[in-house]
Amino acid sequence: MRKTLLALLAAFITISAFAQVARQEIKENIFRSGSNYHAYPGPTQTTLTPSPKGYVPYYISHYGRHGSRHLINNSDYDLAYKALLRADSLNILTNLGKDVLRRVTLIRDDAYKRHGELTPLGALQHQEIGSRMYERFPKVFKGKTHIDAKSTVVIRCILSMENALHALLRHNPKLNITHDASEHDMWYMNFSDTVLEKKKIPAEVRKKYDDFCLRHQHNDRLMTSLFSDSNYWKNEINAQDLSYHLFKMASNLQSTELRHDMTLYDIFNEDELYDLWLQTNAWWYIHYGPCPLNGGVSPYSQRNLLRVMIEEADSCLKMSHPGATLRYGHEVCVMPLVCLLELDDFGKAITDLEQLDDEGWNCYKIFPMACNVQMIFYHPKKKSAPILMKVLLNENEARLPLTPYSGPYYKWEDFKSYYLKKLNSYKE
Repeated sequence: MRKTLLALLAAFITISAFAQVARQEIKENIFRSGSNYHAYPGPTQTTLTPSPKGYVPYYISHYGRHGSRHLINNSDYDLAYKALLRADSLNILTNLGKDVLRRVTLIRDDAYKRHGELTPLGALQHQEIGSRMYERFPKVFKGKTHIDAKSTVVIRCILSMENALHALLRHNPKLNITHDASEHDMWYMNFSDTVLEKKKIPAEVRKKYDDFCLRHQHNDRLMTSLFSDSNYWKNEINAQDLSYHLFKMASNLQSTELRHDMTLYDIFNEDELYDLWLQTNAWWYIHYGPCPLNGGVSPYSQRNLLRVMIEEADSCLKMSHPGATLRYGHEVCVMPLVCLLELDDFGKAITDLEQLDDEGWNCYKIFPMACNVQMIFYHPKKKSAPILMKVLLNENEARLPLTPYSGPYYKWEDFKSYYLKKLNSYKE
């Protein structure tokens, strides 16, 4: 009996330690509620674990998302703008509604003909990431070493790559850099798996997700604060669509220069922000995470990318001074790659969508704007010693599902063995 009570207490303590972590973290920093619109916060780990004795860093393999951008589609701005504009023409906006229309208009105008484009903050993010990469691992970038950089063919990714490379060149003008962006490499840089796409959200999973969202949709207060005629918004407005698009604009505002002058987060209360985030978090978990409801295979969309990273690293590690391989793409690649690697338990299978936050599966920790995965390789001074490596997620040391050599360091051969076996086990 005593053992049973102790076990229950231990389980309760474990659950309590994770319970609604995101709610508290969003309360501390409201920008986290933006999920993939969260502007890159920079690393929380300022000092990395020293390498084991007799080891020096000598190669980096990287995949990163483009930096902060404007929203991609006209509809991202137009839905809220047109809904509020029509209500204003009917004189049924409250004073707050009129002010929200003013702010939405400014945000829409700021993004005019710049949909999906990199913002100045996005450029700065990659300059800073490139500089930190150099400052943390100067031996990797010493002398005339070769840096091979590739980007997807999307302009915001190309500009992100160029900003990072310029930062590296400022530190070492002798670097030998090759850089490219071609459809030739899209089979792994931004692979679109149509078979997996069809498996992501079958009818029964859609029903579970829709039911989950309904439990977390609370739009009445916001609609009442914007519209003076309740009959109008109940009959003429899709309250969830309008709430979501206003939330989306509020979230992305942190990536633009308008962030210095305004916010839209003030129109939501704490519970509304958290519930909107919950719905977004669940959507990403189902579509790109290891969600067991659809078989948990979505992360394998990045099997080509991971295999290329392993093969190219194996080739580069034969050189005495291989430099770095840098790749620039999208969050729809970074998230499944992180889950495929099972970094920091992000490969965890969670059946109940209500338990995602309690289990610590929080998407903003994976893929803010400019998110990145860096594999750092360490050469032993003794030829008989194994090559070591570690993985950084958003520039913080991450855990792998392997037995560590020391701290965050793992044997490269163990890494290869584990992940090649995992990749080879997947049947297309």
